[in-house]
Amino acid sequence: MKDLMGLMSKAKEMQARMQALQEEMASITADGQSGGGLVTVTLSGKGEMRGLKIDPSLFREDDVEILEDLILAAHNEAKAKVEQVMAEKTQELTAGLPIPPGMKLPF
Repeated sequence: MKDLMGLMSKAKEMQARMQALQEEMASITADGQSGGGLVTVTLSGKGEMRGLKIDPSLFREDDVEILEDLILAAHNEAKAKVEQVMAEKTQELTAGLPIPPGMKLPF
């Protein structure tokens, strides 16, 4: 019974820390660039696009597909950075807990 109480206590503590982590992630931003810095996308920790900067030299009618590809590449880079930060923070949070391998948090 003592182990069950300890486990419940740890679960409540982890829930509070997970809530704090989610709030912290909402305030984090990550930039992704493509085209040698001609396109920059800024994402929040929740994956919301917060900013888009495009160098004016890319605004030519015949380069629309290139611009679209650069925006996608910059977005994907920023998303990868956000996911990396989230994975690191989650790993710090769950260190020492018996969580099955491959289980993703937050749920």
